[in-house]
Amino acid sequence: MNTSTLRIADPTADRVTDEQAILHELLPLAGAQVLELGCGKADKTRLMAQSAASVLALEVDATQLAANRAAAAPANIRFEYGGAEAIPAADDSIDIVTMFKSLHHVPTDLMDAALAEIRRVLKPGGLAYISEPVYAGDFNELLRLFHDERAVREAAFAAEQKALAAGQLALVGQTFFLQPMHFEDFAQYEARILKVTHTDHRLSPDLLETVRTKFEAHMTPDGATFHMPIRVDLLRKAA
Repeated sequence: MNTSTLRIADPTADRVTDEQAILHELLPLAGAQVLELGCGKADKTRLMAQSAASVLALEVDATQLAANRAAAAPANIRFEYGGAEAIPAADDSIDIVTMFKSLHHVPTDLMDAALAEIRRVLKPGGLAYISEPVYAGDFNELLRLFHDERAVREAAFAAEQKALAAGQLALVGQTFFLQPMHFEDFAQYEARILKVTHTDHRLSPDLLETVRTKFEAHMTPDGATFHMPIRVDLLRKAA
């Protein structure tokens, strides 16, 4: 396959929408066996469970996993500890695999293994939905002050290209959109972005003040809203 058809970004993308709209447009969730890799706070897990037959949601952040297990959840969701490079699921058992902004969090040397595992567990004709943040925009400019993800995002893209070139997966299509990110104030930004449990952001007082100043430049009477560019790669396992 000519992997040049896989684009890392689309500067012309201007559709502003929440990802749940893209999810429903692209995935046949009704009655599906779904695997989510890196489920985080499980917002999309619960959304998919409304239609799917079952959702196996894996998370490597032990703190977040414990919170997910402690919270009320539909009976068709199962939360388990696990990474994308070693999926606790049988061969050819999953209809849909989803990764919401999590492929670039897989250790770089394990990304190829993760995509091979995705192929292994997918049923023939099964779909892999991989969304990744695009390295652009005001939100990214703020993030990279203390957590520059350029290298890991490029590595994740390269791993996808390699999987396509090897024929492990085939490209169905790509969707680019702008995800609105709203914060009432810097305290909310700090709680949601700087104090996540999956990454230890330790900012010096000077750097924290720099981030605060840059953030405050985006404040309006209604808070600060960013439009984060997202790329969704929809891949299929050959039948």
